Amino acid sequence: MPSRTVATASRSGIVTNAEGSNAARATAHAADLGALPEWDLTDLYAGIDSADFSADLIRAEADCARFSEQYAGHLAEMAAAPDASSQLAEAVATYEGIEDLLGRLMSFAGLVYSGDTTDELREKFYGDTQERLTTASSHLLFFALELNRIPDETMDLAMADGPLAHYAPWLEDLRREKPFQLDDRTEKLFLEKSVTGRSAWNRLFDGTIAALRFPVQGEHLTLEPTLNKLQDPDGSVRQEAAGALSEVFRANLRTFTLITNTLAKDKEISDRWRGFKDVADARHLSNRVEPEVVAAMVEAVQAAYPRLSHRYYRLKAKWFGVEALPYWDRNAPLPKVDQRTIPWSEARDTVLDAYRAFSPQMADIAQTFFDRNWIDAPTRPGKAPGAFAHPTVPSAHPYVLVNYQGKPRDVMTLAHELGHGVHQVLAGPNGALMAPTPLTLAETASVFGEMLTFRRLLAGTANKSQRRAMLAAKVEDMINTVVRQIAFYVFERKVHLARTQGELTAEQLNGLWISVQAESLGPAIALDAGYEPFWAYIPHFIHSPFYVYAYAFGDCLVNSLYGVYAQAEDGFVERYFALLSAGGAKPYGELLAPFGLDARDPGFWQIGLSMIEGMIAELEAMEGA
Repeated sequence: MPSRTVATASRSGIVTNAEGSNAARATAHAADLGALPEWDLTDLYAGIDSADFSADLIRAEADCARFSEQYAGHLAEMAAAPDASSQLAEAVATYEGIEDLLGRLMSFAGLVYSGDTTDELREKFYGDTQERLTTASSHLLFFALELNRIPDETMDLAMADGPLAHYAPWLEDLRREKPFQLDDRTEKLFLEKSVTGRSAWNRLFDGTIAALRFPVQGEHLTLEPTLNKLQDPDGSVRQEAAGALSEVFRANLRTFTLITNTLAKDKEISDRWRGFKDVADARHLSNRVEPEVVAAMVEAVQAAYPRLSHRYYRLKAKWFGVEALPYWDRNAPLPKVDQRTIPWSEARDTVLDAYRAFSPQMADIAQTFFDRNWIDAPTRPGKAPGAFAHPTVPSAHPYVLVNYQGKPRDVMTLAHELGHGVHQVLAGPNGALMAPTPLTLAETASVFGEMLTFRRLLAGTANKSQRRAMLAAKVEDMINTVVRQIAFYVFERKVHLARTQGELTAEQLNGLWISVQAESLGPAIALDAGYEPFWAYIPHFIHSPFYVYAYAFGDCLVNSLYGVYAQAEDGFVERYFALLSAGGAKPYGELLAPFGLDARDPGFWQIGLSMIEGMIAELEAMEGA
């Protein structure tokens, strides 16, 4: 799509030569991609001025207040009643229904906003909705707090039999939060202040990123197309894009540094009040994973840096005929390999065929996303960068956002996000409280979907050059998923720990970034001047502190799962669907047990890492052949 300035000029009939050339290139590229779908959000609401949305917002506010009036201060009495299971189950079911309604409203506002984060009307709609729902949901805070004040033995008895047994997994998860809960008034203050605190800083980050423009080849591009230029076959284009990214990030470092410092301090205050000892403990708790399991994974990946990233990039540098690759060539396509734009229709068929070969049911669910316009694919000015699958709520269905530009990695991204979508559809019947999946398993279906797609493509490729390019691209994706995300996690830890001693300057943040990147990428990547501010655009650091290790967890887990699948064990597909369908209703250890896998086993992580090593070894063998 042309930039906003080009579109405005075209309507007036005035287009400069440069703009006309840029528009022609954009039109030609769009023709190569084919028709790209934009999502239809009417299954949620017809639009931001929808009467149904307004009515539901009013109803949600009233339902929250009514719920508080009916149940606040009465849960202990209900738990002591002879029919405690029925009474409490009714309360939880009512709460779940309200959560579904709140989620529907906020999901719609968020999806509308992500379509163009620079549009003031959408931004106001999102902000107003968030503010009203935060105020409304403050009436619900008492519920979890009061449930956790009921003695464990009383709750155990109520959950043992009767209707409340259905909600036992959610109540058990809730119980894990008990040591870190505060009194009702403090919890309410934290919630209400979030609108002007963390959420406001998140919005500032999103708006700043979306408004950035990067000058490349006579165009002023948004972030996503500029990052895409780092995969351009022309090295001079990659270098120019990297320079533009560096220059624009550096020009905005004052803002990004302030956002990072503020949010790190905000988290430190919350952690201190709640009693978390380590900067990442809150994330581990929400992920339902033991800190020592995460520490073992991080240690295993760091120890594998020389065998994985250092080894691979040394090989890639050799392919490019240099001792060390400049950082802008880290994800460059291999030299002397034909690059073509992959039309959307081909990407769709590739992913669906790979899914269908594994399970027709999996393909049928994914097909629905295409048939019913649950995917938003074009790159547009102001659109949220990257990709995501939003589960919305169980009473509706997920939506997928990608920025599709016809690269092989875009096909893998589509396979990844559709994996999330399939997972979210299967988990939906668990209801609003138990459908959400902890991050320990949230990347399972997405990474598995990628692996299915990759393996199918590789099996059908006989050409040595093409096979090497595919293997190299997959290794790079796995390094980006495992090594790079663990490096991100290490960087975050360093930032949050250093922030406890005072504000960090932009140069300090740059220094931490470079030191961690140098360690993880190795000597075959030259981190020349310019790469220092690249930490600034990573959205996970802002929106979901310490989320990033979930990618490495998921990749290693899926590598192990795929190994079980490759052995053609009977019943694998059924067990796999049972895992996805469980949502958040079972702990990850229980879900992995039927596959003979245990993440607490120190050797578990080596299974996943060895698969990456094996692919690198295959590439080395091809080099010597």
